[in-house]
Amino acid sequence: MSGSAGECALSVIVPLYNEEACVRPLHEALVRVMDRLTDRYELIFVDDGSTDRTFEYAAELARQGRHLKVVKFRRNYGQTPAMAAGIDLARGDILITMDGDLQNDPADIPAFIDKMQEGYDIVVGWRHKRQDKLITRKIPSRIANWLIGKVTGVPIKDNGCSLKAYRARVIKEVPLYSEMHRFIPAMASVAGARIAEIKVNHHPRRFGVSKYGLSRIYKVLLDLLAIKTLISFSSRPFLWFVLLSVPAAVVSLVALFFSLRAFIAPEVEATVVMPGVFILFSALTTFLIFCGALGELIYKTGDIDLFHLSSLTVEVHRPGEQAHGSGSGA
Repeated sequence: MSGSAGECALSVIVPLYNEEACVRPLHEALVRVMDRLTDRYELIFVDDGSTDRTFEYAAELARQGRHLKVVKFRRNYGQTPAMAAGIDLARGDILITMDGDLQNDPADIPAFIDKMQEGYDIVVGWRHKRQDKLITRKIPSRIANWLIGKVTGVPIKDNGCSLKAYRARVIKEVPLYSEMHRFIPAMASVAGARIAEIKVNHHPRRFGVSKYGLSRIYKVLLDLLAIKTLISFSSRPFLWFVLLSVPAAVVSLVALFFSLRAFIAPEVEATVVMPGVFILFSALTTFLIFCGALGELIYKTGDIDLFHLSSLTVEVHRPGEQAHGSGSGA
């Protein structure tokens, strides 16, 4: 890969949560693959508040090698904040994300690099022979992938696969929070990113237990609603908020009609209900229109920082350095 010796070409980001048995074999596999690709790489392990010895083992490896950095959260925040922390710290031109449970195969990384060199901005892994439980993992995943594709218009076969490659200039501009890591292709598509999908290996879990199950379905649905709103409203927020205000405006006008009718026609009994409905829905209409105006202003003049790394991370281990504080309140 091109570039000077002092530059970092590749960054591999791995969130870890109670994966003490996986840390060493994962590190060995990554180093073996990356050393064949380039000397200009870095590995970033993000310990997402593990309660076992995951961080201890990872920090020991960081002291022994020159490519590994380790980030520690004080408590468990979730996979997306862990990925976002690693992405913020990464210095590579191309960023690779993957799970830390040894189910993703580091041997697939060269295929991602080859695909990126064809001009793509994001390359997504597809676990076409997924080694997970059918009822609790595979069937919900297939339904979710179909639903995400229909709602977002980005037909990715496996949004939940953590093994992905990104151009740094693209992924660093995408706000990540909640469970948004699986929607990165859809969010990046708003900016016209070129996206490809390749088949990858998927191994049965060798150590520990899965951290995910059916309980995350409602989070995915809520995030999908947020993403659909973002995609639809991103370019013309004022128009969409005005359209949202139309039903409220219609209700307020109907309520105003019946309120005035009670004053004009003596035979109609006057009540406080319709004037109250008119005031409430008129206020809602005004609120939505002003939200649209504010959204249009933000879209035209700037953006909002939805994720700030310094509020989460607490320790960063780099080769040859001692642990040091790097944030507050994590």
